[in-house]
Amino acid sequence: MEAIKYIDLFCGVGGFRVAMEEACKENNIIPRCVFSSDIDIHSQKVYEANFDEKPFGDITKIHEKNIPEHDILFAGFPCQPFSIIGQMQGFNDIRGTLFFDIARILKRKKPKAFVLENVKQLVGHNKGKTLKTILNTLQSLGYYVQYAILNALDYGLPQKRERIIIVGHRQPIIFSFPAPTKPFKSLYEILEKKVDKKYYASDYIKKKRKIKHKSAYKLSIWHENKAGNICSYPYSCALRAGASHNYLLVNGERRLTPREMFRLQGFPDTFKIVVSDGQARKQAGNAVPVDVAKAVISKLLPYVANTIDMTTVIKEYEVTNIYIHNG
Repeated sequence: MEAIKYIDLFCGVGGFRVAMEEACKENNIIPRCVFSSDIDIHSQKVYEANFDEKPFGDITKIHEKNIPEHDILFAGFPCQPFSIIGQMQGFNDIRGTLFFDIARILKRKKPKAFVLENVKQLVGHNKGKTLKTILNTLQSLGYYVQYAILNALDYGLPQKRERIIIVGHRQPIIFSFPAPTKPFKSLYEILEKKVDKKYYASDYIKKKRKIKHKSAYKLSIWHENKAGNICSYPYSCALRAGASHNYLLVNGERRLTPREMFRLQGFPDTFKIVVSDGQARKQAGNAVPVDVAKAVISKLLPYVANTIDMTTVIKEYEVTNIYIHNG
């Protein structure tokens, strides 16, 4: 079987790549990454350690004609311009304009499909005008576009992490987003049995937390928001790249280890973490949830790999006209 070629833009440590490889393996499809790019040198280090390939750097410095031909484009484009945690400047933030680097590559290379990921706040940013601009741009390039807000909790990961997933395809296929696959994993499967004492909060922090909050769960992850309010659940709130040191505490006592954070994002234990704890926390907080990406990719792969009779699919599309466009 001919390999499915894909590119991995704003790749971070490779969440989309892990998801693509796992989805292809389950569908007996051969994946081949022909290009990857990320400007962060620490992410490049981890990516290279795991995939034997160092990503290219600043995508704005790479001409689209030099991007290899590919079937699928993946991009977890920078979310800070649209995040509720940031200043929500959108296209006024230079990072927000990086979306147009995706657009220029799509325009030149015309892959069969793409999958983009960002924070859910993108939907309501600037009263919906930002998302409308993005969708209109993608449609103008000849793609059928759909989007949905998917939660990692609904796809097996014990982390409440809601993200917008935008899927585009050049042919009018009847694509639908994957149904939830509950229940999510127990924290007992995620948390390490023995943890170095350096991960424990100070006695002052632990005492302060336990005075303010009593958890209803035997094992939980406590979350303190900016207002100082504390809550706890049998799962984690969303990991954040720039979160405070004690943002999340297991049973109100200790911080998550790098391995635990990567597990919460769906990375296998074979994934190599070769950076400091601080960088690992940042990378995990920026990563695409593997299980969510894998579920979406698995729905898209048969069309890209032509393992479905496209003539029948297109005829069905034309006859029933049930294609739903969320833009």
